[in-house]
Amino acid sequence: MQDLLTPQNCALILLDQQAGLQFGVQSMERQTLLNNSVALMETALAFSLPMVISTSASKVYSGPLLPDLHALAPEHPVLERRNMNAWEDDTVRAAIEATGRKKLLFSGMLSEACISFAVLSAQEAGYECYVVGDACGGLTVAGHDLALQRMAGKGAQLTSWLQVLLELQRDWTRRETYDAARAVIEKNGGGYGVGLRYARQMLTPPQ
Repeated sequence: MQDLLTPQNCALILLDQQAGLQFGVQSMERQTLLNNSVALMETALAFSLPMVISTSASKVYSGPLLPDLHALAPEHPVLERRNMNAWEDDTVRAAIEATGRKKLLFSGMLSEACISFAVLSAQEAGYECYVVGDACGGLTVAGHDLALQRMAGKGAQLTSWLQVLLELQRDWTRRETYDAARAVIEKNGGGYGVGLRYARQMLTPPQ
Protein backbone atom coordinates (compact mmCIF):
# COMPACT_ATOMS: atom_id res chain seq x y z
CA MET A 1 0.00 0.00 0.00
CA GLN A 2 1.35 3.40 -1.00
CA ASP A 3 -0.04 5.09 2.13
CA LEU A 4 2.01 2.94 4.51
CA LEU A 5 5.59 3.62 5.50
CA THR A 6 8.17 1.24 4.07
CA PRO A 7 11.96 1.10 4.51
CA GLN A 8 12.21 2.29 0.88
CA ASN A 9 9.97 5.37 1.00
CA CYS A 10 10.78 7.35 4.15
CA ALA A 11 13.60 9.16 5.94
CA LEU A 12 14.11 10.25 9.55
CA ILE A 13 14.70 13.94 10.34
CA LEU A 14 16.11 14.56 13.83
CA LEU A 15 16.02 18.21 14.86
CA ASP A 16 17.60 19.81 17.91
CA GLN A 17 17.90 16.75 20.11
CA GLN A 18 20.05 18.74 22.52
CA ALA A 19 20.26 19.02 26.30
CA GLY A 20 19.79 22.79 26.42
CA LEU A 21 16.37 22.38 24.83
CA GLN A 22 15.47 19.22 26.72
CA PHE A 23 15.90 21.15 29.98
CA GLY A 24 12.83 23.17 29.04
CA VAL A 25 10.60 20.26 28.01
CA GLN A 26 7.51 19.86 30.18
CA SER A 27 5.20 18.01 27.77
CA MET A 28 6.39 14.61 29.02
CA GLU A 29 8.92 13.16 31.42
CA ARG A 30 12.34 13.92 29.96
CA GLN A 31 13.73 10.41 30.40
CA THR A 32 10.71 9.01 28.56
CA LEU A 33 11.30 11.48 25.73
CA LEU A 34 14.95 10.43 25.53
CA ASN A 35 14.06 6.73 25.61
CA ASN A 36 11.49 7.19 22.84
CA SER A 37 13.95 9.17 20.73
CA VAL A 38 16.58 6.46 21.14
CA ALA A 39 14.02 3.80 20.17
CA LEU A 40 13.06 5.77 17.07
CA MET A 41 16.67 6.21 15.99
CA GLU A 42 17.37 2.52 16.63
CA THR A 43 14.35 1.77 14.44
CA ALA A 44 15.75 3.92 11.63
CA LEU A 45 19.07 2.10 11.86
CA ALA A 46 17.39 -1.32 11.97
CA PHE A 47 15.62 -0.56 8.69
CA SER A 48 18.50 1.40 7.11
CA LEU A 49 16.47 4.58 6.74
CA PRO A 50 18.31 7.68 5.53
CA MET A 51 18.72 10.16 8.40
CA VAL A 52 19.23 13.90 8.47
CA ILE A 53 20.41 15.17 11.86
CA SER A 54 20.57 18.88 12.63
CA THR A 55 21.36 20.98 15.70
CA SER A 56 21.16 24.69 16.42
CA ALA A 57 23.02 27.03 18.78
CA SER A 58 25.16 24.12 19.92
CA LYS A 59 28.06 26.36 20.96
CA VAL A 60 26.10 29.04 22.81
CA TYR A 61 23.17 27.39 24.58
CA SER A 62 21.73 24.13 23.36
CA GLY A 63 24.81 21.91 23.42
CA PRO A 64 25.73 19.07 21.05
CA LEU A 65 23.54 16.19 19.92
CA LEU A 66 22.43 14.18 22.95
CA PRO A 67 25.12 11.59 23.80
CA ASP A 68 22.68 8.65 23.74
CA LEU A 69 21.78 9.48 20.13
CA HIS A 70 25.33 10.32 19.07
CA ALA A 71 26.48 6.92 20.37
CA LEU A 72 24.08 5.14 18.00
CA ALA A 73 25.63 6.71 14.88
CA PRO A 74 28.88 8.43 15.92
CA GLU A 75 30.08 8.95 12.34
CA HIS A 76 26.83 10.41 11.03
CA PRO A 77 27.08 14.10 10.03
CA VAL A 78 25.32 16.58 12.31
CA LEU A 79 24.34 19.73 10.42
CA GLU A 80 24.59 22.92 12.47
CA ARG A 81 22.29 25.80 11.61
CA ARG A 82 21.18 29.22 12.91
CA ASN A 83 17.62 29.27 11.61
CA MET A 84 14.86 27.83 13.80
CA ASN A 85 13.20 26.53 10.64
CA ALA A 86 15.46 23.77 9.33
CA TRP A 87 13.69 23.87 5.97
CA GLU A 88 14.96 27.43 5.48
CA ASP A 89 18.56 26.29 5.97
CA ASP A 90 20.02 25.51 2.54
CA THR A 91 22.32 22.74 3.79
CA VAL A 92 19.65 20.91 5.77
CA ARG A 93 17.05 21.24 3.03
CA ALA A 94 19.54 19.93 0.44
CA ALA A 95 20.34 16.95 2.69
CA ILE A 96 16.64 16.12 3.01
CA GLU A 97 16.12 16.44 -0.73
CA ALA A 98 19.17 14.24 -1.35
CA THR A 99 17.53 11.32 0.49
CA GLY A 100 15.11 11.03 -2.43
CA ARG A 101 12.33 10.18 0.03
CA LYS A 102 8.97 11.96 -0.01
CA LYS A 103 7.79 10.68 3.37
CA LEU A 104 9.60 12.39 6.25
CA LEU A 105 9.52 11.32 9.89
CA PHE A 106 10.19 14.18 12.32
CA SER A 107 11.52 13.93 15.87
CA GLY A 108 13.03 16.55 18.14
CA MET A 109 12.52 19.76 20.05
CA LEU A 110 10.76 22.00 20.45
CA SER A 111 7.35 21.00 19.15
CA GLU A 112 6.17 24.61 19.18
CA ALA A 113 9.00 25.89 16.98
CA CYS A 114 11.71 23.86 15.25
CA ILE A 115 9.47 20.84 14.63
CA SER A 116 6.36 22.81 13.64
CA PHE A 117 8.15 25.22 11.32
CA ALA A 118 10.05 22.52 9.43
CA VAL A 119 7.00 20.27 9.12
CA LEU A 120 4.74 23.06 7.86
CA SER A 121 7.36 24.15 5.33
CA ALA A 122 8.06 20.62 4.11
CA GLN A 123 4.32 19.96 3.75
CA GLU A 124 4.02 23.12 1.67
CA ALA A 125 6.92 21.90 -0.49
CA GLY A 126 5.02 18.70 -1.32
CA TYR A 127 6.45 16.24 1.21
CA GLU A 128 4.38 13.89 3.36
CA CYS A 129 5.31 14.62 6.96
CA TYR A 130 4.90 12.24 9.89
CA VAL A 131 5.38 13.74 13.34
CA VAL A 132 6.53 11.12 15.85
CA GLY A 133 4.68 12.79 18.70
CA ASP A 134 6.12 10.74 21.54
CA ALA A 135 9.65 11.54 20.32
CA CYS A 136 9.03 15.30 20.25
CA GLY A 137 9.11 17.61 23.26
CA GLY A 138 7.29 20.86 23.97
CA LEU A 139 7.68 23.52 26.62
CA THR A 140 4.22 22.72 28.01
CA VAL A 141 1.63 20.01 27.51
CA ALA A 142 -0.73 22.56 25.99
CA GLY A 143 1.94 24.00 23.70
CA HIS A 144 2.96 20.53 22.49
CA ASP A 145 -0.64 19.48 21.87
CA LEU A 146 -1.50 22.70 20.06
CA ALA A 147 1.58 22.34 17.87
CA LEU A 148 0.53 18.79 16.97
CA GLN A 149 -2.98 20.01 16.18
CA ARG A 150 -1.67 22.79 13.95
CA MET A 151 0.58 20.41 12.01
CA ALA A 152 -2.18 17.81 11.67
CA GLY A 153 -4.52 20.53 10.46
CA LYS A 154 -2.13 21.18 7.59
CA GLY A 155 -1.97 17.50 6.65
CA ALA A 156 0.88 16.12 8.75
CA GLN A 157 0.25 12.66 10.16
CA LEU A 158 0.78 11.96 13.86
CA THR A 159 2.37 8.70 14.94
CA SER A 160 4.54 7.08 17.62
CA TRP A 161 7.94 5.38 17.50
CA LEU A 162 6.39 1.94 18.03
CA GLN A 163 3.82 2.44 15.28
CA VAL A 164 6.65 3.46 12.95
CA LEU A 165 8.59 0.28 13.75
CA LEU A 166 5.59 -2.02 13.36
CA GLU A 167 4.58 -0.31 10.13
CA LEU A 168 8.04 -0.76 8.67
CA GLN A 169 8.24 -4.42 9.73
CA ARG A 170 4.58 -5.29 9.14
CA ASP A 171 5.29 -8.99 8.65
CA TRP A 172 7.31 -10.92 11.22
CA THR A 173 8.40 -13.36 8.52
CA ARG A 174 10.56 -10.62 6.97
CA ARG A 175 13.73 -12.21 8.22
CA GLU A 176 16.12 -9.51 7.00
CA THR A 177 14.88 -7.05 9.65
CA TYR A 178 13.24 -9.40 12.15
CA ASP A 179 16.09 -9.68 14.65
CA ALA A 180 16.89 -5.96 14.69
CA ALA A 181 13.24 -4.92 14.95
CA ARG A 182 12.53 -7.41 17.72
CA ALA A 183 15.60 -6.22 19.63
CA VAL A 184 14.39 -2.60 19.54
CA ILE A 185 11.00 -3.63 20.94
CA GLU A 186 12.47 -5.90 23.60
CA LYS A 187 14.71 -3.06 24.79
CA ASN A 188 12.23 -0.18 24.58
CA GLY A 189 8.72 -1.59 24.23
CA GLY A 190 7.68 -1.90 27.86
CA GLY A 191 5.25 -4.74 28.51
CA TYR A 192 5.10 -5.62 24.82
CA GLY A 193 8.87 -6.00 24.79
CA VAL A 194 8.78 -8.13 27.92
CA GLY A 195 6.18 -10.34 26.25
CA LEU A 196 8.29 -10.80 23.12
CA ARG A 197 11.33 -11.68 25.22
CA TYR A 198 9.27 -14.15 27.26
CA ALA A 199 7.86 -15.80 24.15
CA ARG A 200 11.34 -16.16 22.67
CA GLN A 201 12.59 -17.75 25.89
CA MET A 202 9.66 -20.17 26.00
CA LEU A 203 10.16 -21.20 22.37
CA THR A 204 13.90 -21.69 22.66
CA PRO A 205 14.68 -25.38 23.13
CA PRO A 206 16.59 -26.13 26.36
CA GLN A 207 20.30 -26.71 25.89
